[in-house]
Amino acid sequence: MDEELERIKLRKLRELMRGERALDKPLVLDSRNFDEVVRRNPLVLVDFWAEWCAPCLMLAPIIEELARKYSGRVVFAKLNVDQNPSIAARYKIMSIPTLILFKNGQPVDMMIGVHPKPMIEEMLKKHL
Repeated sequence: MDEELERIKLRKLRELMRGERALDKPLVLDSRNFDEVVRRNPLVLVDFWAEWCAPCLMLAPIIEELARKYSGRVVFAKLNVDQNPSIAARYKIMSIPTLILFKNGQPVDMMIGVHPKPMIEEMLKKHL
């Protein structure tokens, strides 16, 4: 049953990444799909967060709003650092929330801490 659900999840993720549907909410990333999502999409904003982090919870509605606004142009994603410590270590995440913008698979910009929506949009617009 778990394997079947995982296959369905991966199939749906691949469909989304091929552009069959525009994403209007953040994807949930983990060690199984992180590299593929970042590599296969031209522009991906990853929110590195944790459940216990109050600033992360403050940032979440901003990320969700931006995901709707930039649907089809930017893929928004969330990665829980407690559940995926190896990916957090790979990108030297020392404070959360941390936003990393990936362009063509490479990190091109970063923001640490909670920032207002216009500042995050400014970062996105530099790379669109």
